[in-house]
Amino acid sequence: MSLIYCPECGHEVSNTAAACPQCGRPIHATPVVERKVVVTQSPAQRETFPNWIFIPLGLLALLVIVGGFYLFTRPDDTSNMNVRVAANGRPIEVSRTNVPATAPSSVQTQPAEVHTTTVPGTGTTGVSAPPSDKGVVSINASINAPSGPPHAAKSVRFYLLDKDLEAILSEARIDPIEGNTLTGSLGLAMTYPDRFASFRQDAMKAISAHTKYSVTTNDRGVANLANIDPNQYYLFSVTRVGNGFALWNSPVSVVPGQNLLNLSPQDVTEVPAA
Repeated sequence: MSLIYCPECGHEVSNTAAACPQCGRPIHATPVVERKVVVTQSPAQRETFPNWIFIPLGLLALLVIVGGFYLFTRPDDTSNMNVRVAANGRPIEVSRTNVPATAPSSVQTQPAEVHTTTVPGTGTTGVSAPPSDKGVVSINASINAPSGPPHAAKSVRFYLLDKDLEAILSEARIDPIEGNTLTGSLGLAMTYPDRFASFRQDAMKAISAHTKYSVTTNDRGVANLANIDPNQYYLFSVTRVGNGFALWNSPVSVVPGQNLLNLSPQDVTEVPAA
């Protein structure tokens, strides 16, 4: 038996030992042979594909990826874009075309049938307003003067009374002027207001208590009363004319609607000088 040195720790061991008793390394292990494979390129290959060309190709591929990501993430879906990239000397075209969200249907919907009816105009006859429940009174008065033609009773106050003049003065217990009737006394008091002021004042006070409507004529002797309740009235007025007076005291009937009181010329009663 001969001694050999351990390749691992240098300790002397028997050449028949399976492993070094010091470090445990196998003494007769089959050596591992490392093989190196060297790939070489022919001069023709090195001239066709040089190593530096992979750098622009990588950059070009990166641009294509970035461009595609930009196209598909762009918010404006209505635009079209063409990206042309040259790789290996050949142009590569990447196109994007607008696609509507909802493709138009090829089936056309027929419009619903419309039923049209022509309606003629509605004819109506003349419409009349209902008759008013009130009356309108128009007075046309004139005075028959002692001389000359009749003239309009200008600025004369007319009254519609609910009673006759004689009845009103009698109920008021007014004494007539000596030698005259109550109606004549009123005319005399209108002719001489200073002499018979007391009688005139008492008589007009009693008349006012029974007055329903009153109006004064214009320069043409015309006066109008509106909104008169239809009823039986007494038309009264007295006015001085020269040395006398004209007095109206007549019953009238007022009906709904228009009422024209076209009075006959009233005679003047002359009063002799006292």
